[in-house]
Amino acid sequence: MTVAIIDYGSGNLRSAAKAFERMTDRKVLVTDDPKLVESADHIVLPGVGAFKDCRKGLAAVPGMEEMLTRVVIEGGRPFLGICVGMQLMATVGEEFGDHPGLDWIKGRVVAIEPSDPSLKIPHMGWNQLQIEHRHPVLEGLEHGDYAYFVHSYHYLPDDEAHLLATVNYGEKLTAVIGRDNLVGTQFHPEKSQETGLRLISNFLNWKP
Repeated sequence: MTVAIIDYGSGNLRSAAKAFERMTDRKVLVTDDPKLVESADHIVLPGVGAFKDCRKGLAAVPGMEEMLTRVVIEGGRPFLGICVGMQLMATVGEEFGDHPGLDWIKGRVVAIEPSDPSLKIPHMGWNQLQIEHRHPVLEGLEHGDYAYFVHSYHYLPDDEAHLLATVNYGEKLTAVIGRDNLVGTQFHPEKSQETGLRLISNFLNWKP
């Protein structure tokens, strides 16, 4: 029984691994080997930086995208995207031009444009979750629970049913998305203390 955190040159890999190790006695692998990822029970895709760079980094790992399509999309393996790792599930990311995503949950990643000009971009720090749709990975989380964000773009899913949680930052921003065996968080669960650890535990126990 293993958890694979994909190493493609982007993400707080050690920090993420420590948070997952805290919540499970399973082996947590940080790896760029598609064969090791393929054999894992749960798969995590972190991501920090620009959409374009993360997309290129993932595509540069030989065999990784093909394996993920086969195992996650066709095979139904539980998958968690974190921050830009979540955004990569979109159809298109608009940061520094339009760039195609994995198109796993249809939607676009667009710039944050708060209605209050005093609100700074990036949206950085603690913000309160609003639960839009109940989901097993959100079990035990409530309206008003705090999570830690650092981002200038956010995910607009085409289907509102895929929007599981939001936060308010001069506009409604996507915090958690999901469908079928896929879930993604814009916030960093590894930095979100009790909220993040609860979500990680829920994900590891999730059997979609």
